[in-house]
This record gives sequence, structure tokens and C-alpha cells, in this order.
Amino acid sequence: MSLFKSFKPLPVPKGCEGLEIKTESSTCTGERIIGFYEPTSKKLLCSELVRSDEDVRAFFRKYGRTLPEGKV
Repeated sequence: MSLFKSFKPLPVPKGCEGLEIKTESSTCTGERIIGFYEPTSKKLLCSELVRSDEDVRAFFRKYGRTLPEGKV
């Protein structure tokens, strides 16, 4: 039994294939969320709360995507 398991990224959720990942911030509270951006509805799909830059990196790793340069 291995002490460290190899990390296998999750598949992109149905309906989110081909969409870009974006973060949004609340004007009132400053709370940030990250998710797959749907340009026609202008909404984030499969969104998650972001508390730090490491959470942003973890979201990209979770789905096997690479973080664009200068994104965080």
C-alpha cells in the first residue's frame, strides 16, 4: 500500500465542457467564488467559495486545467 496516492483529476461536469474558468467577487462582502463561466446566461456553473489563492489553484488542479500566467 502506497502512502501517497496519485492524483487523478475529475472530469469536467456535464454542460461545462469548453467553458472557461472565472472568478467573481461580491461588491458588498468581498466574497469570491470560482466556477465555469457560461457567457450566454452570464452565470458561474459548478461554483465554489474561494478563500485564498491556493483555493483557486486547487480548483484548476481538481479538473486537470492549467492556471494561466499571472492569473492569481
